[in-house]
Amino acid sequence: MTVEKILEKLVSFSVFGGESNLEIIHWIKKYIASFGVTANLCYNKEKNKASLHCRIGPSVNDGVILSGHTDVVPVQGQDWDTDPFILTDKGDGKLYGRGSSDMKGFIACCLAALPNMVKADLKTPIYFAFSYDEEIGCLAGPELAKIFNEFYPENPKYAIIGEPSRLEPIVGQKGIYILETYVCGSAGHSSRIKQEVSAIHESMRLILWLENKMNALIAENRLDDRFYPPHSTIHIGMVHGGIAPNVIADKAHFYWDLRTIPMDCVDTIMNEFEAHCRQRERELQVIFPDFSIKTVENHPPVPHLDTKADADVVKLIQRISGKSKLNTVSYASEVGQFANEGFQSAICGPGDIAQAHRPNEFIEKEQLQLGLDMLDRLVDELSA
Repeated sequence: MTVEKILEKLVSFSVFGGESNLEIIHWIKKYIASFGVTANLCYNKEKNKASLHCRIGPSVNDGVILSGHTDVVPVQGQDWDTDPFILTDKGDGKLYGRGSSDMKGFIACCLAALPNMVKADLKTPIYFAFSYDEEIGCLAGPELAKIFNEFYPENPKYAIIGEPSRLEPIVGQKGIYILETYVCGSAGHSSRIKQEVSAIHESMRLILWLENKMNALIAENRLDDRFYPPHSTIHIGMVHGGIAPNVIADKAHFYWDLRTIPMDCVDTIMNEFEAHCRQRERELQVIFPDFSIKTVENHPPVPHLDTKADADVVKLIQRISGKSKLNTVSYASEVGQFANEGFQSAICGPGDIAQAHRPNEFIEKEQLQLGLDMLDRLVDELSA
């Protein structure tokens, strides 16, 4: 099958983050098996989702992991010109469909390159690692990354995560932590605002503390110019609370995210916030003994990436992609999870992140071919 035909098939599977991906992962497994390669599945507890991993080539050290995710984001409410799950060629050099760029294009390149990988006399192995639930917090990434240290007797060296980067090597990623903070105050008539504890008022004070913390990090010159913006960010995206203008709110909550540059520690910031919350509880429980603040994870933290510019994996990607410029990103991916398992890791894949998550998502045909060419050069490199 050509890379475009494979992508057409992959796009036809409308697997959203959080949903079962078994249909697409079984199709991929069957396709891989048709070339004599055994692919293994790692299921979630409910057995309705699975990640796939396999090795092509000999069981020796220093192999290269090629990683991608099988899920996509929803299309509801978006104004698409075509069916999002039918790969559409409009004759303008682009292929339209949900996931075409993020990131089924890369998986299609991996599968299209598989015949060449199998036929080649690989001296160093290539691995596939395809996950589920990346789009709702990179949930399967940690377990999948661990497999390559636990399942395989040899030691892979590199991990290339094929998020769309126009084949530029991405060596840095901010860490991301999404949280929910719940405030429990006392209800009452709005005229008693000083005798009660408004959950909304206290939520606003906590939000202001978080904004001030972000500004304090900037003032302390905690900056990394590889990123834009070059500092850690704290953003409140949703706030809920209250039932009427003249009723003091006894409950409120807000959702927020923390995106840290590599020099900043999520735990340090969170510990400071928690200490502030405990202090506010002590102060306001004098007015209302049941006043409380609770912060919970919306999903586990996604670790940052900080691969050095002179790392071997960067040199490898530069050779096979033909791209020398290095870049960083602020979005979440599984790359930091592979790096945490000891693999030299970077992002590099066909397509453009600017197309991700939007209506009429597309990948340029040229990018798809360049991605396939890059993997063919990887095969040549590992066969030498």
